[in-house]
Amino acid sequence: MLNIILFGPPGSGKGTQSEGLIKKYALQHLSTGDIFRSEIANQTALGLEAKKFMDKGLLVPDEVVIGMIGSKIDACVEQEVKGFIFDGFPRTIPQAEALDKLMAFKNIPIKIVLSLEVSEEELVKRLLGRGATSGRADDQNEEIIRQRVVEYRSKTEPVAGFYDKQHKLTRVKGEGSVDEIFASLCHAIDSL
Repeated sequence: MLNIILFGPPGSGKGTQSEGLIKKYALQHLSTGDIFRSEIANQTALGLEAKKFMDKGLLVPDEVVIGMIGSKIDACVEQEVKGFIFDGFPRTIPQAEALDKLMAFKNIPIKIVLSLEVSEEELVKRLLGRGATSGRADDQNEEIIRQRVVEYRSKTEPVAGFYDKQHKLTRVKGEGSVDEIFASLCHAIDSL
């Protein structure tokens, strides 16, 4: 089973590239935001637990997030998917450790972590461009964008080091055309 974590700062192209990877490799997309919305809408026990935290403006505890991901994986494995692509998770080393334990327990480990490497100036340019067309307020203010990048670099980027120690990390240049970046990602996957 091909299980991938697609990693990179806001504006690095994760959403665009994951769409292509999902189609090419017949992967199931696992986005924690989508899972939260689904679990809450279906009023599952985990969804109701997550809602309690979200309603107070708090982060959902890792054990609740991992429980939701485990439930989603179980449902997908029954449908005989070819693998998963994780988007937006893990964001911290404790989340990465918990995900690794979950995947090891299910005997479907993460095979590769693809990190899209993009300069801060390019990220700012892309996000301001996206903000001009999408209407997203967090993509329209350069100061907020730069703060999001700082937050990513300090809190989430250490996860790359966690997977690098396991020899699962591949850094991919995230600048160039969408097709060039996609070809680089596919090359890394096909080299497994």
